[in-house]
Formats: sequence, structure tokens, C-alpha cells
Amino acid sequence: MATEITLPQPGPDQAYLDVSALEAGHLRVTLDTILADALPSDVQIFPSLAFSLRHSKSGSQVVFDLGIRRDIEGYPPAVHDRIDRFQFEPSVKQSVSESLDKGGISPEDVDIVVLSHLHWDHVGDPTPFTKATFVVGGECQDILTSGYPINPGSLISSSSVPIDRTRFITPSDFSTSIGPFPGAFDYFGDGSMYIIDAPGHLPGHVTLLARTSSDGSWILLGGDAAHEFRLVTGEKEIAYRVDALGHVMCSHVNKEQAAETIRRIGLLLNVPKVQVLIAHDYVWYEANKGGPAFLPGAIPPL
Repeated sequence: MATEITLPQPGPDQAYLDVSALEAGHLRVTLDTILADALPSDVQIFPSLAFSLRHSKSGSQVVFDLGIRRDIEGYPPAVHDRIDRFQFEPSVKQSVSESLDKGGISPEDVDIVVLSHLHWDHVGDPTPFTKATFVVGGECQDILTSGYPINPGSLISSSSVPIDRTRFITPSDFSTSIGPFPGAFDYFGDGSMYIIDAPGHLPGHVTLLARTSSDGSWILLGGDAAHEFRLVTGEKEIAYRVDALGHVMCSHVNKEQAAETIRRIGLLLNVPKVQVLIAHDYVWYEANKGGPAFLPGAIPPL
């Protein structure tokens, strides 16, 4: 018999977070790079979603991921090469900072920026967030210290986060287990928001699990743990192949770890009152764009 997955019940006067989607740019993706049985002709325009969260008691303003930066020229040369090679064709009609401003929140008033990982379509432009503490997985530290321009060929800019205002979540911080996840960090210490260790895609990758009501609703913001929602449901498998030169072609640095992370996220689909949203969910985006799920509105709790 499968083990039943549960999440902690709310306590008295339980704190929670209001969660809103943010426009954060788009990119073109050929699905055969992420789905095992897709064809090179299968192309989708992916959103690169970011999220605004507000703590119900303290009023702390949190942002999860920063999407794509408007000034594409600000990325390292290797990123430009990658964008051209994979024909991502990034577009930014509204950056995260612009989405916040439009929704009534100044980037200068954001207290915490959590980055799922350090890829170009998630780090955006950190400069408008002048007072925020940045939060990333601990393994990001080594990537940053060897990033561009220290390593001219790196895909990661060493200025992706302001180091003097960055908290690196270490293995010892991931000391709590919650639901299907063995490594979690209760950020506010009140059971309202957990940073989840979510290995596989890139070293330091994390997801965010937040309560969305005082009576037991939750949302999992998955970043790039999975690039397409049918991976979460189990309908599809991760693309993985080796080319004629022996180069591994996979959207994750560790396919086995990524598959296990995706499996654990998928277990949440059977838990009542839990939503799962990944950064590039184009189906969800098409159903909700321009609607009340985006700031200044909020994603309704289940």
C-alpha cells in the first residue's frame, strides 16, 4: 500500500501567504529538448513565471524568481550563444520589477527574493531590489564564485545576486521534512513558507511550498524542477539522449535526481487543497493570463 502523503495541519491563528503570479517574459522551446517522445517540430512559447508572496502577519513581501531580464545584452556571452543555439527568442513585455510596480508594490519594498536556481530565465535583473535579502540553495555559492566574468565561458553571472545580501541555504538548514520532501527549511519559523531542497536540474535548485490560507491550503512553486506539467502528472518522461560525439543532451544536470524530485512533487497532486505550479506551465498561463491570478490579484486557495 502506498504511503499517504499529508502536510501539517494549520495551528491556531495560522500565518499564510497571499500568492500572485507575475509576468516575467517568454521564450520559445522545442519540446524534444524536455520531453522524451516529442518531435523537433513540437514548439511552444513558454512563460517564465515569477511570483509575489505576502506574509499574512508580518506583511513581509517575498518574490520567487525574477524571470527574464529586459536588457538581454546584460547576460554573459555564453548565454547569448545558448539563446541563439536553441532559438529561445526571449521576449519581455513586462519584467518582474515592472509587474510589481503595476501591481502596486515597489521593488524597493520587497524584503526577500528567493531564486529557484541561477539559469538566465530565472535570475532576471536583481538591481531594482535594493533592500531585499536574496535566498538561494547553498550549492549556488560555488557556481557564483566561478561565474562570468571570472570564467568567461560560464552561463552564470557572478552578479546574479548581491552577495553581501544573499543567504545560502545549507544542507544543515534543510533539517525539516514535510510531506514527500525530506529536506525543507521553515523560513519564517511559523509553518507558513518552506524552502525545499529540489535537486536534479542545477546545483542549488530549490522550490517553495507556501500555505495559502489559514485553514489548510497550499501551493508548491516548482521553478524548473519540471519544465512541462505532464512530467509532474507522470504522462511524460524527461528527454535524454547522447549525440554522436558522446555529449549528453538533457535539460537537467542529473536526470535521476530530477526524476525523483518530479516524482515527489507529483505526489502532491493527490493531496487535498494543494496546487502545483511550475515556472513554464504554458497551459496554466494561457488559462490565466490577464486575469485575477496575477498581481494585484491573487491565486485563489483551493
